[in-house]
Amino acid sequence: MDAEALILLVSFVALLLLNVPIAVCIGGATLLAIYAIGDVPTGYVMAQRMSTGIASFPLLAIPFFVLSGVLMGEGGMARRLIDFANALVGRYREGLCYVNTITCMMFGAVSGSASAAVSSIGGFMIPEMTRKGYGREFSVALTTTSATTGLLIPPSNIMIVYAVVASNVSVAALFMGGVVPGLLIGSLIMFAAWLSNPARSKMEEGESTERPRVGMAFLGALPSMLLIVIVLGGILGGVFSATEAAAVAVAYALLLGLVFYREIKVTDLSRILLKSVKTTSMVMFLIGASQAMSWALSFEQVPQAVSAALLNISENPLVTLLIINALLLMVGTFMDMTPAVLIFTPIFLPVVMSSGMDPVHFGVLMIANLCIGLCTPPVGTCLFIGCGVGGTTLAKVIRPLIPIFIAMFIGLMLITYWPALSLWLPRALGL
Repeated sequence: MDAEALILLVSFVALLLLNVPIAVCIGGATLLAIYAIGDVPTGYVMAQRMSTGIASFPLLAIPFFVLSGVLMGEGGMARRLIDFANALVGRYREGLCYVNTITCMMFGAVSGSASAAVSSIGGFMIPEMTRKGYGREFSVALTTTSATTGLLIPPSNIMIVYAVVASNVSVAALFMGGVVPGLLIGSLIMFAAWLSNPARSKMEEGESTERPRVGMAFLGALPSMLLIVIVLGGILGGVFSATEAAAVAVAYALLLGLVFYREIKVTDLSRILLKSVKTTSMVMFLIGASQAMSWALSFEQVPQAVSAALLNISENPLVTLLIINALLLMVGTFMDMTPAVLIFTPIFLPVVMSSGMDPVHFGVLMIANLCIGLCTPPVGTCLFIGCGVGGTTLAKVIRPLIPIFIAMFIGLMLITYWPALSLWLPRALGL
């Protein structure tokens, strides 16, 4: 490894261990590495790479999807989705487990945010499940893991980020590629909850929750669910691009919150916009810094070195994928999803493509990997939000998390070694 690459790695890890914000870790380490190169003007190159890194039309979708997600969280969509899921599966034994998972999947999909799903759905479902005897820690574990499935089911901000970094990857193909894997992992989480539910011995058939009329609940949730139909239908039908679809999502979410559900007031808009701007600015700074780091890594030929090292271990693509999965699972424990995608896509994508792997398949695989990381300490964004909402501690939640982690890992292995799960739908639609 060259001295510049070593400086980049050591400084990044050192800043990370000092609990410096991840965007500053990336930017600071990259700045030191560019300075060590010596042949280029440090400040100019850093500024140029950061600015060009965010100067991408598809990335315009992110602030729009962030805003639409906040509008959905504030606009009463979560409660109506809970009512609909309750009407569908609430009458079954362990019904609230299924209600929780299905609602998190739907809300995560329409909002594009796992964190929003944990806070919005968990705020209602965790106390309700605790009251019904499921156990607070089990309820937190289930909500935290279920919320991540929405990142695989479109529309998804992280898929847009991956498409930008990977280049020449269709956002529409990625969106469609995540549908079946997202539903698969959600189903496996429900199965794990059914097996490990601590309240099974106490529950009786139909006790889990009340049974509202399916028709009324469906009509209440239909406007919220139509958002997915409008966004995906417009993209697949060629009516608008993914970026334009994000703007449509904002207009539709605003219409629902202000006019249809009437749970957002005009006076709330300044607070909602400010919240969205703060989130977007953090994401964009992170993307810019990560793109500068990607340039530094490429300049030092780190992706080529990693590719050669992995191929030296084994030329069998099955073994290579297993190693990449292990590395991504480790990365997910200490790095949030967006910087992980930005940093490791340029490193691992050439390796898998040299083995004949489709970039859409790899994108779904990478996101599924990092979804597990959202639920694992020490970073575990969704896990800490869930513990905060549920009023419990990380140590108490770990035990009920284990069987659900096993289910998610099984889903990850199926996604890894069964490419048709990710590629069948995009190919069937001609994407």
